Parts: sequence; C-alpha cells; structure tokens
Amino acid sequence: MTRQQVLDLYFLDARCKLIEVAAFLDRLDRAEGEADFRLPAFRDALRVLSSDRPDRALQALMAFSDPTTEPVPKAPGKGAVGAWQETQP
Repeated sequence: MTRQQVLDLYFLDARCKLIEVAAFLDRLDRAEGEADFRLPAFRDALRVLSSDRPDRALQALMAFSDPTTEPVPKAPGKGAVGAWQETQP
C-alpha cells in the first residue's frame, strides 16, 4: 500500500483512538488520589508512539510487558491488569 492508501484506510480509526486516549488522560487529570504502576507504563508507551522508531508497536507493547524471564511459582493475582508491576503487593 502507498502512504496515501494507508491514510485513506486507517486515519479516521486512528484519530478516534487518539481522541479516546486524550479523553482518558483528561479524566485522570481531573480525578483525585494517586495513580498506580499502570500510569508510568502508559506514559512510557506514549513516548514510544511519539518517536520515529520503526518498531513502535513492539516497543509500546514492551512498555506494558513483564521483562523477566524466570517463571514465578504462583500468579500474583486472579486477573490481568494490563501492565507489569515490578513489585507485587
């Protein structure tokens, strides 16, 4: 595909998602209390998106991923939370 074709096909969807992210960040700014480990991971992924790296999707995913290679004896929780927390509660 050409760049023009990619823009024609995907621009409106990407624009919508970007506006949803902006709205999410606005809600966070208005909310009270402290953020947890997920917000720094999210901000790291945003920095990746604003770069010119050719592997932005991989690097954004890695911003949320567990970098360890050793298996854990027991899962720290019941469900996924979307980002890796270095020290489990």
